[in-house]
Amino acid sequence: MKRILYTLLLSAGISSCHHKIPQEKAEILYFGGPIITMEDSSPQVEAVAVKDGKILFAGTKSDAERFSEPATKLINLNGKTLLPGFIDVHGHLTSRAGMMDAVDLSPEPYGTVNSIKDLQITVKNYIKDNKITGKQPIIGNGYDDAIMTEHRHPTKAELDVISKTNPIIVIHASGHASVANSAMLQLLGITEASKDPEGGHIGRDKKTGKLNGKLEENASFTALLTLTEKMNKGKDTQVHSIKNLMKAQDEWLSYGQTTICDGRTMGESVAPLEKAASQNLFKADIVYFPDYEYFKKDFSRFKPKYMKYENRLKLAGFKFSDDGSPQGKTAWLTQPYLVPPEGQSKDYKGFPIFTDEILYNDLKTLFQNQITAQLHVNGDAAIDQAIRVIKRLKDENIYKPELRATLIHVQNSRPDHIQKIKELGVIPSYFSTHAYLWGDWHYSSVFGPERAAFISPAHSALKAGITFTIHHDAPVTPPDLITGVYAAVNRKTRSGMILGPNERITPLEALKAITINGAYQLQEENRKGSIKAGKLADFVILDQNPLTISPENLRNLKVLETIKEGKTLYKRD
Repeated sequence: MKRILYTLLLSAGISSCHHKIPQEKAEILYFGGPIITMEDSSPQVEAVAVKDGKILFAGTKSDAERFSEPATKLINLNGKTLLPGFIDVHGHLTSRAGMMDAVDLSPEPYGTVNSIKDLQITVKNYIKDNKITGKQPIIGNGYDDAIMTEHRHPTKAELDVISKTNPIIVIHASGHASVANSAMLQLLGITEASKDPEGGHIGRDKKTGKLNGKLEENASFTALLTLTEKMNKGKDTQVHSIKNLMKAQDEWLSYGQTTICDGRTMGESVAPLEKAASQNLFKADIVYFPDYEYFKKDFSRFKPKYMKYENRLKLAGFKFSDDGSPQGKTAWLTQPYLVPPEGQSKDYKGFPIFTDEILYNDLKTLFQNQITAQLHVNGDAAIDQAIRVIKRLKDENIYKPELRATLIHVQNSRPDHIQKIKELGVIPSYFSTHAYLWGDWHYSSVFGPERAAFISPAHSALKAGITFTIHHDAPVTPPDLITGVYAAVNRKTRSGMILGPNERITPLEALKAITINGAYQLQEENRKGSIKAGKLADFVILDQNPLTISPENLRNLKVLETIKEGKTLYKRD
């Protein structure tokens, strides 16, 4: 009898606790539309309660109402869809800020420069409209030979047609190559006697051997750094740099991202980041990865900042660029490009940036200090190198999977890479938009049908149980993760071809790659990436439910609102 009475009292106590009115009250209550949590235990909920920038409760509307009081702000989604804020695991915030004043040379679907003639007209109009003086340098950004009708890079001579007095340099969409006119080459000190820098090429006409204006990899990076130093010499540019940095931040916010990445901080870009943070100007969380080779000498200064947010700025590791761009045909392959770039032989396979030994020694320094790295690897030879070097460090008990080193892009991946990546315990981050924007180019000119079908192999990674992410690599494209989701789900090229149908994934799997998996990659899964009590109230509101609309319409999704820790930072007009 006593046992029965005890059981009844215990049951009554549990019931009383379940219906007990919570002591904590919500500042905001979201309800009235699909709420996709990214949590497997409760994939969708009816309502979310928020207090002090964190999620207080996520569950049924009736239970959520227990957290409400007269002062609680009730937000009816009116059928719109609430998700965790998108997480940018690899973009280039400072590069976008640095290019804010450049001439936009993007082709369709983001721009209008679809031929070399378009490029010439656009730059000429810029000079005219802005009353540019005769010797003022001009930077253009975003031309794309993969999409332009000529399917080739412009030449020095074609830029000289625009101006022989203004130094002009135009940067390829990939960011891994550029073309300069005669005046710019002279300004940069590049002459017929100049030799290729390590990890870079200075382009020459195949017939004459003379400079054709093209600069690849480290030749291009060095040229742009030199140009920036010359243009900024004697000027206090930090105020303008920070202004452009804030414009770039707002652009990311308009695409639904509450965590923003600067995936290769170089040159003078660290100072504006730190200054903006000191002035509390960042509204989103900013994670940055300094280029290790550039900042190697400053390692001791960076080390104490690792994985510590200070005024929303966090050093999240270091970046290595192991090769170039597949669409720009500088990625390092084991088999030749289907169609070699102009001036190269049929056996051209791109080229590496580092030797194994340099990469080994640098990664060893980081991993011994328990600091992670992002490794840009596009071609399969570069992927092989990263796997080879990290395996050596893992075998020596220096690399540990909990560091979550990331292979960025992994475009020209091979099926045999999948198991090796799993065994190493590294994270592949796919630039899935390639299938849509450059899929036709990869199929017909870069890789050929077989290799092109396996770019960004998200489904193979999923089957192997590998946690992967998706990124946008802005400003290679705008900071547009929704197109990355669309491409991963559909793998439809611009011409309508399905490129590697076996590598398609579901909308939910793709959305996890830009939310909870992104948080995992950045070692923040305990506070971000899903809608769960205790996590930050970082949300994005979309106009439609990505899980119920036709997959082919995913690219048409619109970000209506971006919310960081309960505060609206962007709202669509």
